[in-house]
Amino acid sequence: MSESPATTRTAMIEMIKVGKEFPPNVTALADISVSIASGEMFFLIGRSGAGKTTLLKLLCNMERPSNGLIEVAGMNIHQVTGNKLAKLRQKVGVAYQDFRLLTDRTVAENIAISMEVSYKKPQIIRARVRSLLAQLQLEDKHDMLTGDLSRGEQQRVALARAVANSPALILVDEPTGNLDATSTAQVMELLARCSNSGATIVIATHDEALYRHSSNRVMKLHNGKLDSLTRGDEL
Repeated sequence: MSESPATTRTAMIEMIKVGKEFPPNVTALADISVSIASGEMFFLIGRSGAGKTTLLKLLCNMERPSNGLIEVAGMNIHQVTGNKLAKLRQKVGVAYQDFRLLTDRTVAENIAISMEVSYKKPQIIRARVRSLLAQLQLEDKHDMLTGDLSRGEQQRVALARAVANSPALILVDEPTGNLDATSTAQVMELLARCSNSGATIVIATHDEALYRHSSNRVMKLHNGKLDSLTRGDEL
């Protein structure tokens, strides 16, 4: 097992003996302990139903653990309330597997949302939106309704929205499931730039090509339990 880089860098995520159960008696996660450093790109792998999406939902406070402790940026995310919770949420960007875009709003409006709620200046928002669309080769979709896009285009817009506000933590669920090789490369280049700027990135994926020859750590889940934790180039 690879040593955690959090031993030398500040930990963005700490999970200690975390479990999640759903009624009546489904164990989605059991006894998960891991430390993920600030600025680390970290991969979650495992078959469908292994617990990857549940783990991401716990990290963004969409679900609460049945037991164990989860800290994000030094805070117990399931005990934070009020203004502290609002500020913490602004530090987390999520690209959902089902996209969750506002399909009756334009591409630009969807990407701008996270920046608007943190009161960024309009000119900064416009520039950031155009920059992200250029990086993902979606410049010509700026004014299109997201409901009129292909699934691959929607997937890239969902990612652009997740990273738009330069969050400290970016959670990505199957980011390349609908993409060709060119679009996949663009997505991973964007995420690498975010990581190089200091963001912690957790990616749940079935795509071995994303991590297989990298030095990034890879955590494999099996039936909700930690099966292995190693580097991509050691698999």
